[in-house]
Amino acid sequence: MKIYLIGSLRNPLIPEIANKIRWSTGHEVFDDWFAPGPQADEYWRTYEIQRGRNYLEALEGHAAQNIFNFDKKHIDEADAGVLILPAGKSGHLELGYIRGQGKPGFILLEEENPERFDVMYQFATGVYGDLETLIDVLRGMK
Repeated sequence: MKIYLIGSLRNPLIPEIANKIRWSTGHEVFDDWFAPGPQADEYWRTYEIQRGRNYLEALEGHAAQNIFNFDKKHIDEADAGVLILPAGKSGHLELGYIRGQGKPGFILLEEENPERFDVMYQFATGVYGDLETLIDVLRGMK
């Protein structure tokens, strides 16, 4: 089984969480999107502005298309997705895309009583407050 791990480039726990899921379940966990580092989006924005391009133009550029197609390829190949909070707009869109394909999509909360509750997380296959419970669920999937 291939799991696409979704999260923030700024979350230093992503590789650790990926390894725990990988080692505990035996599943393939895709987290290679994390490699560019926490400032990748800011560097891309700065580069595009230096080129005189706005956001809409930048989205059509080669860099944006390459990154998007890389991520989408691995999302499409995945059997399930796991959104690790905190995460931004991209992560939530990725989870929605996974669920829209009819694949299981899970959410790992940052904390069980966040400052803001959101009822729409019920679109997820499951929402978990701790990694060990999520791992137990993933371990049972084939």
